[in-house]
Amino acid sequence: MDANITLEFLVFLFAVATSAGFVDAIAGGGGLITMPALLAAGLSPVQALATNKLQGTGGSLSASYYFISKGAVDFRQMRLAILMTFIGSALGTLLVQSINVAFLEQAIPFLLIGIVLYFLLSPRLSAEQSRQMVSLPVFACTAGVGIGFYDGFFGPGTGSFFAVAFVALLGYSITTATAHTKVLNGTSNVASLLFFIIGGQVVWTYGLVMMLGQVLGARLGSRMVLRRGQTLIRPMILCVSLIMTTKLLWDNYGHLFH
Repeated sequence: MDANITLEFLVFLFAVATSAGFVDAIAGGGGLITMPALLAAGLSPVQALATNKLQGTGGSLSASYYFISKGAVDFRQMRLAILMTFIGSALGTLLVQSINVAFLEQAIPFLLIGIVLYFLLSPRLSAEQSRQMVSLPVFACTAGVGIGFYDGFFGPGTGSFFAVAFVALLGYSITTATAHTKVLNGTSNVASLLFFIIGGQVVWTYGLVMMLGQVLGARLGSRMVLRRGQTLIRPMILCVSLIMTTKLLWDNYGHLFH
């Protein structure tokens, strides 16, 4: 694969990852941009998931550090949620590496479409705090484990799922939820990446180039969250995702129309 890598293609991946890092830091869903790009590059589904974790880890950790350093997240208060998210993500990653690749190739376009529909139909989250529904330990053992598992198994949309959970279950405002989301998303990315590395699934050349773009995009997006919130991101996610998902569907099922 390395012999076929061109500078132009690496620049393209860097630009895709920068855009995804910016989007992910604000609204989540950056994986909807990077996953189709990696699959279009010819990676197997498991390689694409693994490489996406490598590049996504850079962005999520960069955003996490920024929010923690600005005092937007109390790290000590989140310790149990971090632990449970790590465990959930590790279990999801182990499972996805044991599943038939052919099944993943057929399923991923439909999973992406499901996430796109979620973004399209989900209500806008409130900028105000609301009533807390569960305690932090309960949140850690339910949303932390469950969403962490999803992130290890597939991933795109994880940031948005965490944000919705923080708002709906803990009553956080969208800005506070986004800051805390990055910490748990970073945790699930690290756990998943470790087990993908052990499984030998990461394509390092692509992943490291994209990680640089993710770090840049995440830092720009994190600043935007604390200044202006999320206003222009969903249309960008939807348009890019629908185009790339349509291509994946055509690659997998286009022969049926010939």
